[in-house]
This record gives sequence, C-alpha cells and structure tokens, in this order.
Amino acid sequence: MAQPTQETIHDLLVRNIPRELVMGLEEAKLVGAQRAYAAARGMDDGHLPSVVGQLRHFHMNESFHRALAVGGASPSPLRGNQIITGRAGIFTLARFNTKYGVWNSGRRSETRKQMSLANAAIEPLVQPELFSDYVLPSDAVVFLVACFAGSLHVQPESPVSIQIAVPDRNMESWLFREPVDLFVKRYDQKQTTTQDDLAMPTLKKNIGKQQDKDGTGS
Repeated sequence: MAQPTQETIHDLLVRNIPRELVMGLEEAKLVGAQRAYAAARGMDDGHLPSVVGQLRHFHMNESFHRALAVGGASPSPLRGNQIITGRAGIFTLARFNTKYGVWNSGRRSETRKQMSLANAAIEPLVQPELFSDYVLPSDAVVFLVACFAGSLHVQPESPVSIQIAVPDRNMESWLFREPVDLFVKRYDQKQTTTQDDLAMPTLKKNIGKQQDKDGTGS
C-alpha cells in the first residue's frame, strides 16, 4: 500500500540515524585525515600526494570503523581496500573521499554503485509525480563524504567540508546532500516539531457546569 505521508529524505535520516552517531562519524573523519597527513610528513614532494591519499584511506577507514562501533552501528571488518559499512535503522552507512566541488571519486567503486541500487525505493520522495508509488523502505544507503581541497598547499590536514549524501540508484545524482554541521541542526527542528505536536489542550474539570451557571453555555 502506498505511504500517504509526505515524507522527505532528511526525515528518514533523522529518524533512523542518531545525532550522536552522525557527529561521531564526522569527528572520526577529521581525526583520520589529521593522522594521515601527520604520518606522511617528511616524504618526498614528488610522491607526497599519492602517499597522503593512501594514508587517508587507511586512517580514515580505521577511525570510521571505530566510530561505527562506538555508536552501535555494527561495522563491517577492516580488510585491506574493502569498503567499511555500518547500519543504523534502514540505512547502510559508508564513506568516501573526493575533491571539493567535483564528486567523481565515489562512482569509481563498483561496490558503492551496487550499494546505491537500494535507493530506488526512496527516489519517489524527491519526485512528487512518483510519490503514489512510495512504500516505506527497509533498506537504503547514505555516504559520509570528506571533500578535500585537491591541493596539499590548501588545508592538507583536514577536509574542506564533510557532507552527508544520499545518492540516486545509479549514483549519478544526489537525492540529498548537506554539510554535516548544518544537517545536525535538523535534529533540534525535529524535536521542536514533535513537542508542538504533543502539546494537547486540556479542559478544566467541570468547565461545562461553570459555563451553564454564568450563562455562557450553549
């Protein structure tokens, strides 16, 4: 049966992924990047970019894995170049690094592209004409993306931006993407909305009798 509620991608994310986990993964990516750059210092400039890139992969994988474990998100084992994934609600969580402004790196992985096929189920949320076909999914994928400057002369020790991103089924476009520091504010918005919804007016006892006595009753 079609889902009648006008849900959004960010509603799904906020409902399924705890704020503490999102913030922990953001911190993990920062720490991994810093450790990678520190480990590469002293290498020859001729191959320093390649060394930093390799070390970012391994250090950021390790820190990402650790944050998933701390957040109770059941991380997959650390094994060489394999993609590290975790699970929160309906979402499989994974990561990749890319150049700021150009997000080609993610699509180079056949594994990530296969993972993204699950998001066919949530594409109707950003295509209103298809919303009648939407059924609450049991599986979807989201990436934590570290965007680097693309030059070791500009902020080489950390990403310029860390974003939370939900790809379409073909990983050719993004159903949702937003810097993590902005995204976490949505949890406060959700909490406020929920509190407002739960605020039910109550009538004083015997109010009907009082109205009859003073002539205001219908």
